[in-house]
Amino acid sequence: MADLTITRVFDAPRELVFEAWTRPEYMAGWYGPMGVTTPLSSISMDVRPGGTWRATMINDADGTEYPQGGTYQEVVAPERLVFTWGEPDDPARQALVTVMLAEAGGKTTMTFLLTGLPDQLRESVHEGWTSAFESLSNYLESK
Repeated sequence: MADLTITRVFDAPRELVFEAWTRPEYMAGWYGPMGVTTPLSSISMDVRPGGTWRATMINDADGTEYPQGGTYQEVVAPERLVFTWGEPDDPARQALVTVMLAEAGGKTTMTFLLTGLPDQLRESVHEGWTSAFESLSNYLESK
C-alpha cells in the first residue's frame, strides 16, 4: 500500500477552501481532474463524523462515469477533514483522505494525505489529484 501526500498553497482564506471540500455547490465547480465534470446533481454530502458523501465524475470526452464516495471520519471546520474515498459501495476499495488546512498570511496551505492506496494506482491517482487541485485553485480564484 502506498501513501500519497500533496501540499498546495491557495490564494484564498481557509474557510473558503474548507467550504470547497464540504459544500456540494462548491465541489461541483472543481472536483475531478481536468477533462472531467462532476455535476451538482450527482453530489450528496452529510458532512459530520459517520455521514456519507457521493459524487460522480463524468469524462467530458466520452461520457464515462466514475462514481466515488465514502464516509466522513473527522470534521473540524475549517482546519481538518478526514474521509474515506473510493468505490462508494465497496469499502474494501476505499482509501483514507486527510485534508489539513493551515492559515498562511491570508492564503491557505493545504496538506492532502491519502493512505491505503494500492501501489499500482499511486501514479495515476497522484496525477488525478494534482490536476484536480489545479481546478480547485482556478475555482477559488473565481470566488
